[in-house]
Amino acid sequence: MSQTPPILGFVAFSGTGKTTLLTRVIPLLREAGLRVALIKHAHHQFDIDTPGKDSYRLRQAGAEHVMIASRGRWVWMAETPGQQEARLDEMLARLGELDVDLILIEGFKHERYPKIELRRSELDNPRLYPEDQDIIAVASDGPLEPPTQLPQLDLNDPAAIATFIVDRVRGDRGTQPEAVA
Repeated sequence: MSQTPPILGFVAFSGTGKTTLLTRVIPLLREAGLRVALIKHAHHQFDIDTPGKDSYRLRQAGAEHVMIASRGRWVWMAETPGQQEARLDEMLARLGELDVDLILIEGFKHERYPKIELRRSELDNPRLYPEDQDIIAVASDGPLEPPTQLPQLDLNDPAAIATFIVDRVRGDRGTQPEAVA
């Protein structure tokens, strides 16, 4: 039985640029030979289906689970009325045994797992470090106040962030997610 791939998250308050950074880092991780999966947390209702399309109409008709499959991709949508906020451990369990080297997480900032905190100097958001002991590095566009002993990454240098991640994953291959830090 294979072990769970390492997990690493990017956490920050809304508007800090988590998705933008990930769209720049993921191709670099792929170029480095890593197979990547991603879980993104949404704080609001969302729909990836298009009104009027067959899958949308079937879901609206009452199908609780809809899988759409083609030659190049598949997606599984599940209706979860009345469910509490999604939990990271539940989402990881649903991924099952994936053939990936790394699972990236965007969000779920209050859950326990290794994270990189993103900070933008023009935003006056509360910091998550040092209170969150799961933060393993801080990516910022300026100096941190107060300073930290954690590794500091340049938020505007996706290549350096990707190198940091690759080094950690390759150094921790075959370990449980908690050991990525």
